[in-house]
Amino acid sequence: MHSTRNQGPGTKNQIFISKSEEQTRRIGKALAQQLKPPSVLCLYGPMGSGKTTLVQGIARGMGFHGRAVSPTFNLVREYRTWKKTLYHLDLFRVASGELYQLGLEDYFSDPKGICVIEWAECARAWLPQDRLEIYLAVQQNGLRKLKFRAGRIHSKKICAILI
Repeated sequence: MHSTRNQGPGTKNQIFISKSEEQTRRIGKALAQQLKPPSVLCLYGPMGSGKTTLVQGIARGMGFHGRAVSPTFNLVREYRTWKKTLYHLDLFRVASGELYQLGLEDYFSDPKGICVIEWAECARAWLPQDRLEIYLAVQQNGLRKLKFRAGRIHSKKICAILI
């Protein structure tokens, strides 16, 4: 795993290069150990870029011992531990008119909740300003590039710790 920093005005960026699915899960696990509810993480990237794999690591890092799977056809999956709840949303198949019915604000404001959204670009207008954005991309030889971008205090603190 390789990491670099890149700071622009008002933002903090952290870039990781993952060589395997297990390494992507380890990045998720390390991230989970820094998350304090309520937190919102927005995942961006094409199919097969590692979004669900990252969420599996986050779930493991939060203490969830079951198998985290993509909620593509369920829209939301909940993974509960004794301290926190991971809300894993997949908005790929959601029409913009259906977002209100999902009750996104309830997930975002749950005092025990960590909300991770795949295909977050589908809900851009609904997203809180304090969020951690993670852009995933497939590189040469199957490597994955994970770019963490934070723009607010809570998210910047998380990004700063992930070295």
